[in-house]
Amino acid sequence: MRKSILLSFLTIALLLTASLSMLAGKVWISPIEFLSGEQNALIIFELRFPRTLLAIIIGAALGMAGAAMQGFLRNPLADPGLFGISSSAALGAIFSIFLGLSASIWILPIFALLGAALGMGLLTLLAGRSGSLIIFTLAGLILSSLTGSLTALLISLAPNPFASSEIITWLMGAITDRSWNDIYFTAPLVAIGMLALLLSAKMLDALTLGQEVAVSLGVNIALLQYLLILGIGFTVGASVAVTGIIGFVGLVVPHLMRPLTDERPSSLLIPSAMAGAILILVADSIIRIIPSASELRLGIAMSLLGAPFFLALLYHMRRRLV
Repeated sequence: MRKSILLSFLTIALLLTASLSMLAGKVWISPIEFLSGEQNALIIFELRFPRTLLAIIIGAALGMAGAAMQGFLRNPLADPGLFGISSSAALGAIFSIFLGLSASIWILPIFALLGAALGMGLLTLLAGRSGSLIIFTLAGLILSSLTGSLTALLISLAPNPFASSEIITWLMGAITDRSWNDIYFTAPLVAIGMLALLLSAKMLDALTLGQEVAVSLGVNIALLQYLLILGIGFTVGASVAVTGIIGFVGLVVPHLMRPLTDERPSSLLIPSAMAGAILILVADSIIRIIPSASELRLGIAMSLLGAPFFLALLYHMRRRLV
C-alpha cells in the first residue's frame, strides 16, 4: 500500500512537472495558446517536448544509478561519479572536441559512449573477479582520478581558445538546444542500463546483510559487479554523452526517497528514477524562467543545489556518530 501510494504520487508529480516544463520558458505558452496557434504547437513539439523527454530520461538514469550504487557500496554518500564512468565518458567527448570533430551531430556522443565503454572495461579489469567491495571502490577512484587528469591535460593542450572554451562549456552540462536525435540516441542505451540495474535489485537486497551473508545466500558478487558496471556504464555514459556532466542527482534523490520506502535497494530503484526525472525537470524549468541574458547551465544549477545538501548530510551523519 505504501509503495503504491508513493508511486502514484510520483507519477502525478512527474506528469505535472513535465507539463510545466513544456509550457515554461522566457516566453510562457499557456494551454489555450498551445491549442490555438500552429506556431506555438511547433515550439512545443520541436523544441520543448524533446527537451522535456530528455530531462526525464537523464534524471531517471542518474537517479536509479545513484540508488544502485549506494545499495552496492552500502554507503549513503556514494555517487555514480565515483565509479569514474562519467569522467570517462566526458573524456571521450572532450577528445572529439580536441580533434575538431564535434561539429557532426553524432560524433561527440559516439566518442563519449566509447569513452564510457573504455572506462567500463578498465573498471572491470582493475576490479578483477575477487568481488571485493574495497578493491572495486579503489578501482573506481583510480579510474576517476586518471580520466580527470587526462581531461585537464586535453584542456591545457587545446589547439585554440575556442576549443578550450567549448570543452569547458560542455563540461558544465546542459540540455539546451537538444533535439529528437538526442532522444533516439539516449533512450535505448539508458533502457539497457536501467534493465541491468533492475536485474541486480534482489542481489543488492541480499548484500545489505553483509557480503559474507550474501555469498552464503547464493549471490554471485562478481556477476553483481558486472551488472552494475553495465548498468551504470550505459545510464551514466549515455547521459554524459548528450548533456555533459550533471552531478549530485544520484546523491540527492536516493536520500529523499529512502525514508518513504522500506529502505531496501530494490524498493528504492524505481522511486529514485522517477524522483530524479522530477528533479531535473524542475531544475531545468527554473533556469529557463530566471531573467538573465544567457541561460544558466543545468550542471551548475545542480551543483549549487547538491553541494549544500551534501554538506548538510555530512553534518547530520557527523552528529549521529558523535
